[in-house]
Amino acid sequence: MNKWLTVVICFAFLTGSLAAQQETKTSAGNLLTPWGDPDLRGIWTNTTSTPFERPSEFGEREFLTDEEFAQKQEEAKQRERDAIEGEQTRVASGPEHWYEHLGKTSNRTSHVIDPPNGKIPALTVEARQRPVKGTMHRDYFESWEDLSAWDRCITRSVPGSMLPSFYNNNYQILQTPDFVIIFYEMIHDIRFIPLNDQPRLPEHLRQWMGDSRGHWEGNTLVVEVLNFTNQTPLHPVRGEASKFNHSQNLKVIERFTRINKETIDYRFTVDDPSTFIQPWSAAIPMTTNDAPDAMFEYACHEGNHALGHILSASRAQDAKDEGVSK
Repeated sequence: MNKWLTVVICFAFLTGSLAAQQETKTSAGNLLTPWGDPDLRGIWTNTTSTPFERPSEFGEREFLTDEEFAQKQEEAKQRERDAIEGEQTRVASGPEHWYEHLGKTSNRTSHVIDPPNGKIPALTVEARQRPVKGTMHRDYFESWEDLSAWDRCITRSVPGSMLPSFYNNNYQILQTPDFVIIFYEMIHDIRFIPLNDQPRLPEHLRQWMGDSRGHWEGNTLVVEVLNFTNQTPLHPVRGEASKFNHSQNLKVIERFTRINKETIDYRFTVDDPSTFIQPWSAAIPMTTNDAPDAMFEYACHEGNHALGHILSASRAQDAKDEGVSK
């Protein structure tokens, strides 16, 4: 049987069993699976208006005051109203109903919690010498490989796939005694996280989303991710770090803690000494999304001619330059 067909069948089986498993949790009135593990199952969203890095005016302060938080919530609502009113005036942008402006706002001043200033550490000299990736940071493209894996609808990797973006911020989590499975709304990635000390892949087998292995520490699922390629940036991290790919030395430690019926406390640590001068960590709450149509289809490049136009423009520039040189 084709391996991808096998994956689809397995996922369909797990999805079909979710409703029955959910009934067990509800009737039991607790946050455990029928086999006794902490229960992470359900559909979750991390849509937020919290900045990923901390604005400098907050220094090392992690949380907003009650007054600042109330003001932030009102500002987020106003931005949503302004976006809807201005929809007809925008150029080269999707319809307003694509975008997720609000979500459950947090009283954190940033998602980055370490270093204490709430900012991503500086890049190493080695990282700065890597080719720049992505359509926002160059005006000439040698080939499609000059665009990031996200631009090409391949993946956002890890932890990028767990970071909120402008839309498709929903995640379906399923569990068995031996696996935790995350189905991502954006790009429809599926990540299988083996539990119970299952052996890792050999180091030479590199994967777009790395090789995940999980174990339980009390009520927390701890996942260590290794064996990355060096073909993905840390999207959608903004600023300088978004321009460069991480290295194959990247290690990501994730922690998923169900703290109540509505919330998972998700945290991760990035450790890539070839890319950043020190490790850094972020905390992003995930809240339940019980809408009946929460998970939307993600159709990325069907009918999208952007990539062809980008490359043809560079080839036209090549021809022009060649004509000038003659």
